[in-house]
Amino acid sequence: MSRAKVPVKVDGRELTLSNLDKVLYPEVGFAKAEVIDYYSRIAPVLLPHLDGRPLTVKRYPNGVEGASFFEKNAPEHTPEWVRRVRLPVPGSTKNRETIDFAIVEDLPTLVYYANLAALELHVPQWRVSAEGEALPPDTLVFDLDPGPPATIVECCEVALMLRAVLADDGLTARPKTSGSKGMQLYADWDGRDEASAYARRLAQMLAKEHPEQVLSVMTRKLRPGKVFIDWSQNNPAKTTVAPYSLRARAHPTVSTPLLWKEVEACENPEDLVFTTSDVLARVDEHGDLFTRA
Repeated sequence: MSRAKVPVKVDGRELTLSNLDKVLYPEVGFAKAEVIDYYSRIAPVLLPHLDGRPLTVKRYPNGVEGASFFEKNAPEHTPEWVRRVRLPVPGSTKNRETIDFAIVEDLPTLVYYANLAALELHVPQWRVSAEGEALPPDTLVFDLDPGPPATIVECCEVALMLRAVLADDGLTARPKTSGSKGMQLYADWDGRDEASAYARRLAQMLAKEHPEQVLSVMTRKLRPGKVFIDWSQNNPAKTTVAPYSLRARAHPTVSTPLLWKEVEACENPEDLVFTTSDVLARVDEHGDLFTRA
């Protein structure tokens, strides 16, 4: 039997894994087999954050140093047992009226996508119903993006400001790294207002109160040394990298839920860089930090 293709059974589903020894993170020799292993082991805490949310993936068939592409439409060869929902996509860049999105709600589907070198998993802040219809947003998100020389250290300072403002409104913020250079803050959303409008108001308020630290607009010339609060991630058409998703960096870093004491104590960007092994150990110790207040 060719070593290039390996038939496996995952929770009763038959899959064929391929090119398991292909290195996807060349700098550290991290291969596709290790990507699949990570996603399989992190699945118990990852799957609840994907469940019901239409999936967008970023695939790296030749590794993080090769070409990549975003994929929303479930591939033609997607197994019939993978849940799909057909949703309208107004303004699609590919002139499609609808897209057949996959919904990752079980381990076999997660392994299927890991085998496609879908390193990054992105989801919106809303779910679909059992009938496959889009529901109102249930999550609020703020994407904190540092403009060099600012780093995640400055993002942590802004995150603490946001935590306080959200708390004043009765919302409990949950922090995570982006797995790249910034971080995100989430809160359960009760639909009291249009999510994007609410997030924009908070971002504008903090930018007005802390003009030397915070931006609420993406203007490039204003970015150096400041943290841009991207409130637009709450647009229903947009997605954010999921908790526990890999990122396509030089090392296999992960978008990692944080303890607030880690945010408060952050002094160096390296303090909040976590790879797959780090995250698996954190989950063993803490469980899913994103389910804790």
